[in-house]
Amino acid sequence: PKLGPHLDLERWSYKMLVLVLFISLVTSAYCDDTREIHGYSYFYTHDTAASYCNGGLHSWLKKLIDTDETDVIIDQLSFHPVVQDLQELIEKDAAVNIFFHQIFEKQDQNPSGPPQPKNYHQMLQMINATLTRAQYFNETVKYGVPIFSIMNCPMKTVGGFSAFLNEKVNYCFKNILNEWGKYLKSKESCYVLNTDPNTGWFSEEAMKMMPNFVEDFKCNPNESHYGFTSWDDFFTREFRDGVRPVASPDDNSVVVNPCEAAPYRIAENVKRHDTFWIKSQPYSLDLMVANDPLADKFVGGTVYQAHQNSLSYHRWHSPVSGKVVKAFLQDGTYYSESIAASFSHNRESQAYMSAVATRAIFFIEADNPDIGLMVFLAIGMAEVSTCEITVFEEEYVKKGQQIGTFHYGGSSHCLIFQPGVNVTFDLHGETPGINAANIPVNAKMATVNTVNV
Repeated sequence: PKLGPHLDLERWSYKMLVLVLFISLVTSAYCDDTREIHGYSYFYTHDTAASYCNGGLHSWLKKLIDTDETDVIIDQLSFHPVVQDLQELIEKDAAVNIFFHQIFEKQDQNPSGPPQPKNYHQMLQMINATLTRAQYFNETVKYGVPIFSIMNCPMKTVGGFSAFLNEKVNYCFKNILNEWGKYLKSKESCYVLNTDPNTGWFSEEAMKMMPNFVEDFKCNPNESHYGFTSWDDFFTREFRDGVRPVASPDDNSVVVNPCEAAPYRIAENVKRHDTFWIKSQPYSLDLMVANDPLADKFVGGTVYQAHQNSLSYHRWHSPVSGKVVKAFLQDGTYYSESIAASFSHNRESQAYMSAVATRAIFFIEADNPDIGLMVFLAIGMAEVSTCEITVFEEEYVKKGQQIGTFHYGGSSHCLIFQPGVNVTFDLHGETPGINAANIPVNAKMATVNTVNV
């Protein structure tokens, strides 16, 4: 039919156009925030749209999974180009195609987690939905970061183990996460920064999990969104001056905690190469530091690892005073985890991820000769694989000075000391493991004593 001098559509396109226009009117009538609906739930009734506006990302996914029309829907949707790239890779690369079919043939559902896609078509739709959506508070607490929650079961299959180690798959996910990051840095992402009792990041329930928020962080509760300009601005929030004082700033024998994080593991006599993928996940130094020649100095040394959750402060601070010898980013995996990890404890893969995940690597020559050259490793996990370095090589940094930040979710880090460094850790009463509590950033974390020869 002729709709205008410049618009000549085939019949199916005309029907689709009418459908989109109709649902746009429906969502305008039934949803307080129609912006987050457009692009992914328009083929459902206003009940679905209303449920999604109330924070029902996983309700939306369940309805998608329950439908028998996935293949029809997938042809009608217009994916973002970065999602289209992943779709083409899955469909045109023989090995990747096998991996993703194996994933959905073998995956087990996690009864305590969100509903999982039945096939890669539904997975792509979910990813596409996320690109123009910020995370509600309740979903973050219950499920973690959004794409990770969808990948939770696929990651734990043999096909997933192969797929998420594939360089081409990780390249696609890197582009997807960078695109999502653009949205999270936009003012449009502020819609979740409110006091809604069920979903808002400034709700009474949220503040219970982030106690002393106003007193501790730079913000203004009298301004819109507490003064934050985007979701990412909120996520990378800074402490107010004096809230996290640097322990013993003039004592170079004291090493401070570089992140607001919980101790996970301490390992001694670490090998250059080890079987990091097995259940015990021993550290493999060469891979941790991206095969840098300086790895030689750390063979037989000590590794300290700690983890952060989605509610933690996510900036990194220098553990010592000294010179930044090297600082660089290493591309890696985004959704690869140990095949031995369970549904209930995804943090079980932290040591494994130190060898494969996207990470920022710092070599710092400490002023204290008893420490000498040491390594700080910031490990991106899933959506939090955007690592930003804010200092330069050859720059002198003071203990407690900010040197970088994570973006978008939970993450991990390591400190590596050379063999012969006499380091005594102060874990503030915490036992290393997945259930440990955070130690404040810039608090005393270790003391290095002089070795008498």
